[in-house]
Parts: sequence; structure tokens; C-alpha cells
Amino acid sequence: MIKYVLGDDVGPLEHWPFDNPASGYQIKEGSPQASGRMDAGGPGHTTRTGIWRCTKGVFECTEQGDELMTILSGRCRMTNLTSGEVQELGPGDSLFVRDGSRVVWDIIEDVTKVFFGHKADGF
Repeated sequence: MIKYVLGDDVGPLEHWPFDNPASGYQIKEGSPQASGRMDAGGPGHTTRTGIWRCTKGVFECTEQGDELMTILSGRCRMTNLTSGEVQELGPGDSLFVRDGSRVVWDIIEDVTKVFFGHKADGF
């Protein structure tokens, strides 16, 4: 069983560069740095679960897989360029984003999130 609790230390994370060509990352402001960890699934699987952290900044990308996320700490604003929706998120807030959605992440305060992703043809 994997358990995440608001405010708890999530443990060690590794650097996750913004370099996946399928995501088409574009840094818009600042120099955000991402890190994370896969706790289940991942490459070659249809699901993945883990932790992601990002420092302040703004970037645009295409989401890879359907994803349900919950913010554990920090604040951000996500603009879904596909649907036009804008969501402000903070600790305890959850959001579902569809595979292929083009989004802008505005990381206002360093964000840590837990995520569950699904991609029918695998990650």
C-alpha cells in the first residue's frame, strides 16, 4: 500500500528534465525545475503512480495520459488550452486532466503533487 499525507515529507526525488519530445515543453517564465518518483507502473505500463515536484515558473506542455492529481503542498494555476478552463490549486485540491490536453502550468509556490495516470496504449 502507498500512502501520501498532506504535509509529510515525500522522500527522495530525482531530477526530471523538461525534455520529453511528446510533451513539447516550452518554458514561458523563470526556470522551473521538476523532480519526481514513480512508485508504481511507469514506462511500458498502462498506469503510473508517483510524486512530482516543481519549482516556481511557467511552462506549457501536452499531458501524456489521463491523470488525476492531488496537490500536497504549494500553489499553482493550470490553464487547459484545449478546453479554456483555468484552475487555481492548493494543498488538498484535486484535478483530472485528459490525455493530450495542452496546458500551461503557472507554479506560484513550489508544488508537490501525487498523481495517478492512465494511458490505454502505455506510457
